[in-house]
Amino acid sequence: MLDSIFSTVITNGITPGAFAACTLVSLLAGPVLSLNHMFKNSCSKSFAVAVALLPFTVQAVIMLVNGNLGTGVAVAGAFSLVRFRSSPGSAKEIIGVFTAMAAGLACGVGYIGVAIIFVALICGANIIYTMSRFGEQPDNVRELKVTIPEDLNFTGVFDDIFEKLTVSHKLRRVKTSNMGSLYQLTYTLELKNPECEKNLLTKCGAETATLIL
Repeated sequence: MLDSIFSTVITNGITPGAFAACTLVSLLAGPVLSLNHMFKNSCSKSFAVAVALLPFTVQAVIMLVNGNLGTGVAVAGAFSLVRFRSSPGSAKEIIGVFTAMAAGLACGVGYIGVAIIFVALICGANIIYTMSRFGEQPDNVRELKVTIPEDLNFTGVFDDIFEKLTVSHKLRRVKTSNMGSLYQLTYTLELKNPECEKNLLTKCGAETATLIL
């Protein structure tokens, strides 16, 4: 029984029956993975449709290279790197693309049982993690981004403010902007009182500071 689930339906080349079975599973896996990505998460319609169609697209690529897994993965990987005037996606969008590609890859080589089990497990895991408090920050933790002039020494520049308003603070990232004339500092803060956000922004320079929940 288990051997039949974990065996490929493509044994002696691609037959009409094998192609139909793989296509059916990939076309069902796409919308399921897309709905799984949208579970308690917002995304654009174009991204949802792309995830829904990606398994069948990857399956077609794998089958068109006659089951040569290395070539198929290389071609599919090249397609996934194509971006046109688009910013990198969030971590959840990236995992959504990779799970859809994995399902399409399994269908492309005929392992439809593996594809079905994989989709079921990834959807179940996503629901469990999303419904739980896994990875959530405490209510008083914030991320602060502040832009300061390049000629200002940023080491400890806001320490006096942080000591009054925060339990703890840590400088996470420093990067230049505006052709190197400005520094953007990113801090992780644990506030003494979440209601002091406005006061914190005012003291840090409300026009150049951004507080992220």
